[in-house]
Amino acid sequence: MTSNSGPKLSRQAKVGIYLALVLLSIPAILPLLWMVSTSLKTNEQIFAGGDLTVTSLFPKPLHAQNYPDAINNMPFLLYLRNTLLLCMFGIIGTVCSSAIVAYAFAKIKFDGKSLLFGLMIATMALPGQVTMIPIFGLFRALGWYGTYLPLIVPAFTGSAYFIFLLTQFFKTLPDEMAEACRVDGASEWRIFTQIVIPLSKPALATCALFKFIGTWNDFLGPLIYVNDPAKYTLAYGLQQFVSHYGGYYSQLMAASTIFTLPIIILFFFGQKTFIQGIATTGGK
Repeated sequence: MTSNSGPKLSRQAKVGIYLALVLLSIPAILPLLWMVSTSLKTNEQIFAGGDLTVTSLFPKPLHAQNYPDAINNMPFLLYLRNTLLLCMFGIIGTVCSSAIVAYAFAKIKFDGKSLLFGLMIATMALPGQVTMIPIFGLFRALGWYGTYLPLIVPAFTGSAYFIFLLTQFFKTLPDEMAEACRVDGASEWRIFTQIVIPLSKPALATCALFKFIGTWNDFLGPLIYVNDPAKYTLAYGLQQFVSHYGGYYSQLMAASTIFTLPIIILFFFGQKTFIQGIATTGGK
């Protein structure tokens, strides 16, 4: 019996591949290491001079007081609550609405489906700067300026990127199951909620992860629509921190580390689902 698994790599080849990957990752990891290192230094240590070396990345002594000082110098918990609130509504709205539209494109036959799908894909090529002013005028006319509604409501209208991603995933699911349920009298909503959704958890988790990262890092949205300091998010609050404490580079790097750390932790624990969702999208 022949095997289709292909030739196995030798131990030396595997070591060489891993070593190459580690070396290639250094340019991406070094700025993060520098940020964390700077957050554990005093301003005097930062401006002491000298080139960036391996030893300079490990300050002695460590000045961990920068972290509580950075948190105390801005309403961190308030900004965190506001950010998580927007992330929660953004994930619920985007994933639910995008999944419903994607199911229609993938599994339901109706006139003009290809045309509508093409128009939706075309919107992905439209820069956000083109629609920024008319959308702002619309939300201001509705009386939503200064509230979270412009940042929450659009999430419940779907996202072209996530609709495309989920459509490609739903197409990989066998049609026979849905057809059998239709024969038994099941509605499209029941097929969608009880069959398609449970089989699509990796793709839905991928969309949720992308949306969380996008909302967490969103600076332009709160900058345009939020004018109350009590409603600032972490991204916007970090910019305000720079304006007031820009000279305290150690505290600035500590605040940046706190802002970046949840994204790294989330991706670290969710990377298996994330990779599975991307790998199984668009291919049977």
